Amino acid sequence: MTNTSFLDKIATVLIEDYSNTLSNTIVVLPNKRAKVFLIEALKNQVDSNILSPEIISIEDFVQNIAGIRTVDPIELLFEFYEVYLSITDKTNQQTFELFANWAKTLLQDFNEIDRYLLDPSHVLSYLKDIEDIKKWGIEVENKTELLEKYIDFWKLLPNYYQSLYTHLLNKGIGYQGLIYREAVNNLNHFTDSVVEKQFVFAGFNALNAAEEKIIQHLIASDQAKIFWDVDQTFLNDPYHDAGLFVRRFKESWKHYKSNPFEWIVDDFSQSKNIHVIGTPKTIGQAKIAGSIIENVIHTSESLGANGKLDKVAVVLGEENLLVPLLYSLPSTVGALNITMGYSSKNNPAQILIAKLFKMHTNALSRNNNSYVFYYKDVLDILTHPLVEPYAKTTALVSIINKNNYTFITHQKLVELNAVPSELFVLLFKKWESGSIPVLESISELLLTIKNNLSNDNEEEKITKAFVFAIFKVINKLNNYYSKHQHIDKIETLYAIYKQVIDLAEVSFEGEPLNGLQIMGVLESRVLDFDTVIVTSMNEGKFPAGKSQNSFIPYDVKRELGLPTFKEKDAIYTYHFYHLLQRAKNIYLLYNTESEGLDAGEKSRFITQLEVEKQINHNLTHEIYNADLPETAYQPMVIPKSESVMIRLKEIADKGFSPSALTSYIRNPIQFYFQKILRISEVEEVEENIALNTLGTIIHETLKVLYEPFIGKFISESDLINCFKQIDVEVLKQFKLVYKEGEIKKGRNLLAFEVAKRNVSNFLKVELESVKNGDAIKIIALEQTYERSLHHPGLPFPVLIKGNVDRIEERNGIIRIIDYKTGKVDKANVMLKTWNGLTEDIKSDKIIQVLAYAYMYEQEAKGKPIEAGIISFKNLKSGFLPFIFKEEKELNSIINESVLSNYIEQIVFLLSEILDKNIPFEEKI
Repeated sequence: MTNTSFLDKIATVLIEDYSNTLSNTIVVLPNKRAKVFLIEALKNQVDSNILSPEIISIEDFVQNIAGIRTVDPIELLFEFYEVYLSITDKTNQQTFELFANWAKTLLQDFNEIDRYLLDPSHVLSYLKDIEDIKKWGIEVENKTELLEKYIDFWKLLPNYYQSLYTHLLNKGIGYQGLIYREAVNNLNHFTDSVVEKQFVFAGFNALNAAEEKIIQHLIASDQAKIFWDVDQTFLNDPYHDAGLFVRRFKESWKHYKSNPFEWIVDDFSQSKNIHVIGTPKTIGQAKIAGSIIENVIHTSESLGANGKLDKVAVVLGEENLLVPLLYSLPSTVGALNITMGYSSKNNPAQILIAKLFKMHTNALSRNNNSYVFYYKDVLDILTHPLVEPYAKTTALVSIINKNNYTFITHQKLVELNAVPSELFVLLFKKWESGSIPVLESISELLLTIKNNLSNDNEEEKITKAFVFAIFKVINKLNNYYSKHQHIDKIETLYAIYKQVIDLAEVSFEGEPLNGLQIMGVLESRVLDFDTVIVTSMNEGKFPAGKSQNSFIPYDVKRELGLPTFKEKDAIYTYHFYHLLQRAKNIYLLYNTESEGLDAGEKSRFITQLEVEKQINHNLTHEIYNADLPETAYQPMVIPKSESVMIRLKEIADKGFSPSALTSYIRNPIQFYFQKILRISEVEEVEENIALNTLGTIIHETLKVLYEPFIGKFISESDLINCFKQIDVEVLKQFKLVYKEGEIKKGRNLLAFEVAKRNVSNFLKVELESVKNGDAIKIIALEQTYERSLHHPGLPFPVLIKGNVDRIEERNGIIRIIDYKTGKVDKANVMLKTWNGLTEDIKSDKIIQVLAYAYMYEQEAKGKPIEAGIISFKNLKSGFLPFIFKEEKELNSIINESVLSNYIEQIVFLLSEILDKNIPFEEKI
């Protein structure tokens, strides 16, 4: 049995009962969207040409009765602010930002009061009385100025309401509630002017008091009929929320005392397949929705204009699922129709403008009165997906990263990008001449971005819709700012932008009769589909939670007949069950994750379906989890190809450094990336000085201080002289290494002081040694040494090459020193056995210092050699030489036996690196 859709039934009524007066018939529907579907239903039922009835949404219909233009929420906020300023003492006037915080809520309450035709002065003075009662216990003398102002605010509410109402009425504009109230006032005049017209109201559920009054008035004067779409399962159950409103109307409307109630249907109890699917996260739901649609396509016999996808709807319980869903749809979907509002909070164009505001307001508010950008703000803009592909600033990003620009003046930024693109100029134009030029510049920027996007692919079309939505908001702001010049500060503009952006939505409107339908909950009203996929079926999302965005308390709302969260839930319940009413295959997806307060709890609607299961409903419940592989991560294995072997030979000829050897021990894949593929780390701005940068600065300072002493013995006076140069030299090295980075503030200033302290402490140790009679002769500083290693265990000779921090002769012994800014102690340079030296990364310091000893051995001309480390974090231990602990003997002199054992270990390591049959295998 096929269920006839509600709009098909309405089309039949129009053709059969209104055939003679069709051109004088006005069909009123809950939303604009259903109009296209009703026209299609009419087309399918007629063979010859007919004049279509006028089809209109309830909002447009009420607007016609009232004869007042609706005002958008942003304009309303500005109009209300004008009224507020005109009736508030100058001393008590708030800035627009503060005003907007409470005005948005108050306007919603005004709207509800009007839609439900309540006496505003009664309701608003009621609120004042409640606040007075709350403060009764406070003695007059204890009332603070703040408290007085608070009570005054409640006293002023009736005045705010009346002044705004009159102000808007004089301009012929209004918010929804005002228009509804005026429509009711104008009802008799309206019905007299449309005597020859017939009205058909179709598909309604919840009506506010004004709508009830208008519809009942037209029915009573025999000018209208109303057709409900309610299932007997919900209507006859006194506790089922899906029938809450219609039950009320059926019982209380005078018309139904003597007339039949149309229509009560029995569609919900028919055969249905309901699949409840739980899966972790939003993305999981999007993926499952995509695979369900793919399955529908494959099992469908006929696809096309009237194929199966036209009768498939994806209803998003949460709007932020839209983008993941679009990426999860199979390529075979073809035509697609998105009809929903999408909040500007997640809009990429909005994110760009918010970042632009942040960058410029930060630049303006920096002290010293110069226009200074913070590098993160600049890079955030330049790497934004709407900017990066078109701004031609790759070189600029690279310069900022390489030179450590933390703060960049506007002038410097312009200099660094000598040939700027139009987009760059618009992004970084100074914001110093007031709000209107700023808004015009942003408007121009958005147009430029729009022109960069093509119409060829769906993704860019959607991005264009995002850009256009923000463009409209900026233009509206521009419009209002030109009328309201008194709020002209950039900080205020940003605050206003943040306020109004919440009210701005991207409205997607596609080709409704073609292809897969993706919609929000409200957009599904009056429409029927065969296959319905509903996402985000979690408590707090579907239905939405108890948001109390109102100044009117719950019990007052109950008493006055205003809707509370109970009624809002009932509206949601009706929409949900209406989606299911005529559908045959239903998929309800929810998030099983328990992040947040109630994200993981499945919706009560699912529980209700399970508890009140109909006989003909086939209901299944599954939990889908991603397939987890047995091994979470497979270590990378890279075989040595011919070209890898060529590169290894190249390294062997140019020289293996000790750090290259230790990098292989640490992780062969790291060695492969750095040495074979020559992939260096990405340059980033080093906002706080990294440890390796600090190390470089200390190394370089010591090199400069000690350079004059190469080849001679150091005296006490030489070292005392060095102390005087520390400050100047450390600063010089900072500037050389850290380039444009900021070193006068914060952590970097501390790092600067640490570098000076380290150098000073090192010199103190040296001075102490000289005073104690040590004869120290500097042989080399930061010098590169190399030595070719010939060994039968290697396929070809390998050059060992490295940079030695310092070589000195101390009391007749050659001492090779490696500086370390980190902590090193004796244990790190002591060895008990040669076995496994090159297998343990803990031996990296030993491998390094012995490599230096091996390279320098021939230069030592037979003099005894020590090789070790000076750790700046362990200066009290002084020089830490490599020691081989043999039984109880400790020997720091590197003899032939030590070097030959060491070479055996290095050859073992090199033979593995150079063996083409041993792949590079990742260590985890």
